[in-house]
Amino acid sequence: MAMTMHSTTSSTTHVTKDYLPALARLLMCGLFIWDGVLQLRDPAGTVRYFTSLNIPSPQIAVWVSIAVHLLGGIGILVGFMTRWAAALLVLLCLGTAFGIHLPAGDMENMMHFYKNLVMAGGLLYVIAYGPGAFAFDKS
Repeated sequence: MAMTMHSTTSSTTHVTKDYLPALARLLMCGLFIWDGVLQLRDPAGTVRYFTSLNIPSPQIAVWVSIAVHLLGGIGILVGFMTRWAAALLVLLCLGTAFGIHLPAGDMENMMHFYKNLVMAGGLLYVIAYGPGAFAFDKS
């Protein structure tokens, strides 16, 4: 009986360590890829939005933002250079949280602030534990 329980626990641990990180990557990458595609579809609109936020050099920042969102999101999705992609996206999330979404008293901005902190936390787990299964990287 103890042998059966050990076998079940071992296979559950294997599934948890391999497949849940892959599912987490899939869930996390969508936000970044979608935002990158939206920015790419209307870079002039994104430049106007960046200008309204007083982001320096918005004509350059838009292309940096598109590259970071798409390359980071796709890297997380396919598990290629996963830890580096996650580190890049952590910087994006924290920079956006503290640089854009921190104004006190604005409840919508505070929601985005905490969303960015939560995403950064999830990405830190990717950095710490690796991509899991279905990735180009080796854990």
